[in-house]
Amino acid sequence: MIFGMRAIIEAIQAGKEIDKIIIKKDMQSDLSHELFIALRGHDYIQVQRVPIERLNRYTRKNHQGAIAFICQTTYQHIDNIIPSLYEEGKSPFIVVLDGITDVRNFGAIARTCECAGVDAIIISSKGGAPVNADAINTSAGALHTIPVCKENNLVEVVKYLKSSGLQIVEANSKNGTLYNEEKFEKPLALVIGDEEYGVSPEINRLCDKHVQIPVLGSISNLNISVSAGIIIYEILRQESLAD
Repeated sequence: MIFGMRAIIEAIQAGKEIDKIIIKKDMQSDLSHELFIALRGHDYIQVQRVPIERLNRYTRKNHQGAIAFICQTTYQHIDNIIPSLYEEGKSPFIVVLDGITDVRNFGAIARTCECAGVDAIIISSKGGAPVNADAINTSAGALHTIPVCKENNLVEVVKYLKSSGLQIVEANSKNGTLYNEEKFEKPLALVIGDEEYGVSPEINRLCDKHVQIPVLGSISNLNISVSAGIIIYEILRQESLAD
């Protein structure tokens, strides 16, 4: 955590990996203007205007109305990862998280991805679960190992994956094919949406396949990290049978 306008500006200019900045909601000063100038070209950094009470909960020291949270991992770029995988002769297996906000679900999915040999996880820079201590602990350290790509526009990222030859599969469709009746082939990107709302409509329309897991009890759906694990390992199972 970094607090104080000048310290945050210097951190941005020094290239520090910053995940989020919270700023007092009515802040208007020369330093705050300078901060927003420094943020130009750093769209992946989430900025939130908050009441002063929220800032004070983090620190009572002289925060000057701004606190920045340093990333606990180094983000990578998917447009660097995909070409590298193809150059190595691999068929990419990517997981895209659309609207996953719970850090424990995020961490659990990351742990499964690392164990299953997923090549990278893509998250949104806006509204997604942060890579914080809870996420890292839940992932059993997997978030320090597996590449994480924090992207500004998931729709454009999915279009890029599709144009790069990846099959796009929606993991938690309400009306999709049963997951164990669908055929999966790499290169593949598995898109996992929020438990309640699913994948966004724009990304849904880009998906080549939509799969669901049957729910036979009275509860309407599985925990999203459990669903992710079931489908990821079904993809691996089918791959092992094809070898």
